[in-house]
Amino acid sequence: MKNISIIFNRELASYFSTPIAYVFLVIFLLLSGSFTFYMGNFYERGQADLLPFFGFHPWLYLFLVPAITMKLWAEERKSGTIELILTLPVKVSEVVIGKYLAAWFFIALALALTFPIWITVNYLGSPDNGAIISGYLGSLLMSGGFLAIGSCMSSVTQNQVIAFIISIVVCFIFLLSGTNLVLDFFNAWLPQEAVDAIASLSFLSHFSSLSKGVIDLRDFIYYISLISVFIYINIELVNLKKGE
Repeated sequence: MKNISIIFNRELASYFSTPIAYVFLVIFLLLSGSFTFYMGNFYERGQADLLPFFGFHPWLYLFLVPAITMKLWAEERKSGTIELILTLPVKVSEVVIGKYLAAWFFIALALALTFPIWITVNYLGSPDNGAIISGYLGSLLMSGGFLAIGSCMSSVTQNQVIAFIISIVVCFIFLLSGTNLVLDFFNAWLPQEAVDAIASLSFLSHFSSLSKGVIDLRDFIYYISLISVFIYINIELVNLKKGE
């Protein structure tokens, strides 16, 4: 845990050593507010809730999270510092987890800074704050899934742009896997059990219930399992680099 903590602090500090972190936070907050109160038809709906706010989160994460993760490992490989890291007296798993947790904490900070939107909704009406808390928790878990995928994809290449594009493609597949567009395609030639398995991989279906205040243990298991799998793959990919 000590090594993970050291790497976590180092990575988190690196975000704020450049303008990238501040640009990300400003863009995230501006888009969150705009999507909630304008594109989400908040006033026209006449209902005090944050469903429009959470409804746009998957699509915000689809582009903003890969922008964060693309440099996690691709930059290390391009600059050659990955070789230095791998010679340090730390385990690869500790480095991967430390870097991942720093990125997840940064996303959590961005989410926490949206609290004025929550306060505004409470000022304008009487929302179900339990459902809002559930939505925030679901959004945090979903961002963890995006981050795990993005971090894994970043370890595949030393080109940040390629890492960014691959991350978006893989995350997009996970987003759409539960939609009718995808399921209708597979229904034509796969058994129903396989189609149900594909549908169960969808970010949207697992996040949708949480954003509405429905707490289901299966949603937590899904996100934790997905994060664990991609972190494991990330560790193995870096280990392959270590063995070269």
